[in-house]
Amino acid sequence: MPLEIQIQKNLAGHDTGAVTVKLVGSLDTVTAPDLEKQLSPVLAGSVKDMIFDLANLKFISSAGLRVFSSARKTLKERGGQASFVNLQPQIAEVFEIMRSLPGVALFKDVAELDRYLAARQRAHAQNQ
Repeated sequence: MPLEIQIQKNLAGHDTGAVTVKLVGSLDTVTAPDLEKQLSPVLAGSVKDMIFDLANLKFISSAGLRVFSSARKTLKERGGQASFVNLQPQIAEVFEIMRSLPGVALFKDVAELDRYLAARQRAHAQNQ
């Protein structure tokens, strides 16, 4: 599934100083580099806060989580933050899993993490 990326600097005509990134589709190994490429010039600027609107994000893999983590680190270094809003249940579950992990990796490798996250999201989607 492809990923549609919309980057908005002003919301409803207001310049809040934050950049909103709306994602539609699947953020995975194939699409994560495109998101990284589109975020690069924005993060190279002076933006401090970034809001990721995930209302229409259907799937995320560890590659997508790495893009979020990198953006978060850059923003945090300049006193800002990355925020995530409108998470679908399967995406919220992935964030809960990541939040509950201690500082030590519990997965053998990225492939194992991706398989686990994909299985959890599929199971969640089937129960709806």
